[in-house]
Amino acid sequence: MIKKKIEDNDLVEHLAALPEDGREVFLLHNDQVRVTALGATTLINQMRENHQLGPLETYVLGQAYLAAGLLSATVKGNDRIQLNIECGGPIGGVYVESWAVGAVRGYLKHNPIPLKAPLKSLDLNELYGPGFLSVSKLLEGHKAPFTGQTMMAYGDLAKDLALHYQQSEQTPTLFILSLHFDDQARVNGSGAIFLQAMPGCDEHILEELEKKAETLPSIGTYLSEGKSIRSYVEEQFASFGVRHLAHQPLAFSCPCSREQYTKYLKHLNTAEKQDILKNGPFPLELVCINCNTHYHWEKFELEHLLQETGGAHQ
Repeated sequence: MIKKKIEDNDLVEHLAALPEDGREVFLLHNDQVRVTALGATTLINQMRENHQLGPLETYVLGQAYLAAGLLSATVKGNDRIQLNIECGGPIGGVYVESWAVGAVRGYLKHNPIPLKAPLKSLDLNELYGPGFLSVSKLLEGHKAPFTGQTMMAYGDLAKDLALHYQQSEQTPTLFILSLHFDDQARVNGSGAIFLQAMPGCDEHILEELEKKAETLPSIGTYLSEGKSIRSYVEEQFASFGVRHLAHQPLAFSCPCSREQYTKYLKHLNTAEKQDILKNGPFPLELVCINCNTHYHWEKFELEHLLQETGGAHQ
């Protein structure tokens, strides 16, 4: 993966002044509720730069990155989570993947999102349209992923994820996904929270947390002021007895590489190799859809690369 340089100097200075992105895990009220919280302003801005997104596209894909970053805290080691939305509205679909170690990548099916008229609000219900939300766990040592799918009922990713957990895992949850834009349409603060009831959690605790969530200040605004996501949780949920469990890194990251794509080219069949050598285009460009990194091979490189393996894979 190649991270594209953020050219906006004011934004670069702002990001440098913020705490590093990260994921914090807590327990509330005698360990009855698990809280996962993200600070991800740099991650969202790097995602935006790599994928060359406008404000709307940043908002839609950014929410999915935040959600995937939260969900991957539920797996360990080399395990990962895939969040997939297939929908009939202008968004078309969203695919995001996140590893337990905190790497997040993914893309929008339509960039830019085609609009018939200017948006009047950030209500995404009509832009999603009818659709399905799938969450898959890919666990090391298991050949097949564990996948749960639910129909989108709200066209609001946070609410639809909570519904997904209620229906597929019978677990009460609450998601808050926050991106704050400044007056230049830059994301100057972004974070998220995932509250999950533990087995045996008292119902009245959940009711209290739901009421509390309705009055929480904007996470994105709070983080844009240079404060940390850990202090946000510890301040806002102090009355619930916060116990901090772990800090984990978080970043926009993709394991793709030029070497990986070179191996792919070597394993093409002979007809495909001959077609490339004859018709190009030169330089040949391959693009990773997950991080929008562009890899290039000049004609002389391809002649060496494809001819030396030309006898294989007839």
